[in-house]
Amino acid sequence: MKKNGISKSVVKRLPRYYRYLGELLNAGVERISSGELSKRMNVTASQIRQDLNNFGGFGQQGYGYNVRYLREEIGKILGLTETHNMIIIGAGRIGRALANYPFDKYGFHTIGIFDRDPELKDMEVKDLHVMMNEELPSFINSHHIDIAILAIPKESATEMAPFLCENGIKAFMNFSATDLNGILPKDVIVEHVHLSESLMKLSYNLNLKKTDDDDVS
Repeated sequence: MKKNGISKSVVKRLPRYYRYLGELLNAGVERISSGELSKRMNVTASQIRQDLNNFGGFGQQGYGYNVRYLREEIGKILGLTETHNMIIIGAGRIGRALANYPFDKYGFHTIGIFDRDPELKDMEVKDLHVMMNEELPSFINSHHIDIAILAIPKESATEMAPFLCENGIKAFMNFSATDLNGILPKDVIVEHVHLSESLMKLSYNLNLKKTDDDDVS
């Protein structure tokens, strides 16, 4: 199965395929063509075929795709056949919301949540109790941690991320609204989640739609 040289845009679409195929399975759909899938996902059928051909295709001409098999194969590509332990840094509103999100159904298990505020120590969040940042090194040393989620201000993130790297963390989901790539080793993986940028994109599209509507009227 080819993995090297896959464009970021293709990789970005894989979780969408996985999600839509899961919805099809829940609806009892066993087989689907690229054309039918394209209508649901608002992606062209040729784009779907090109994306999947990067990994071997998985379809049969005149038959389409076996939904269960295709979802399982995309799950393997995404690494969802393994479980991943995560910790959350920051027990504020975003951190608590993330702790309550059902990541477990995708194999991502949140096993710890940390904060620097002593007033939050031992506060219960879902089935976890907030621990202090000072406890991080011993916790990481005694647990296998794959991913750290940063739900802290950017000033704290620029200090915390290198500290976590020094203690063995190699992958981050970053909600801190700051770019960490320049301060971390090149082998560290960072997924930046910019909520404000997403809102700005929505604002742009709303403004574009308003302009188009005004032109039509």
